[in-house]
Amino acid sequence: MRRDIFQAIADPTRRSIISLLAIQAMTPNAIAENFDTSRQSVSKHLRILTECELVKQEQQGREIYYSLEIEKMKEIDKWLIQFREIWKTKFNQLDDVLLTLKNEKNEN
Repeated sequence: MRRDIFQAIADPTRRSIISLLAIQAMTPNAIAENFDTSRQSVSKHLRILTECELVKQEQQGREIYYSLEIEKMKEIDKWLIQFREIWKTKFNQLDDVLLTLKNEKNEN
């Protein structure tokens, strides 16, 4: 089943897992140590993140390591760019209004 990446990142636990994996690849047990939840719950979150291709698995000996899939994260970033531009424009407009008000106050 192919899941939507935005549904995946909507969950705070999965966002926390992504943050951990952004630093380094980790085993499911190492990831689970960072949460007050069961190992099975973390495995469920990892499965969803894997299905969305936000993380990938790599077998190293007897351990499975999960790491962040950077290219898929770029898809999220590309979607967010449009909102950054909107807010940048709004903040620039606010700066202009505040500067105008400050100048008017200094003239009086």
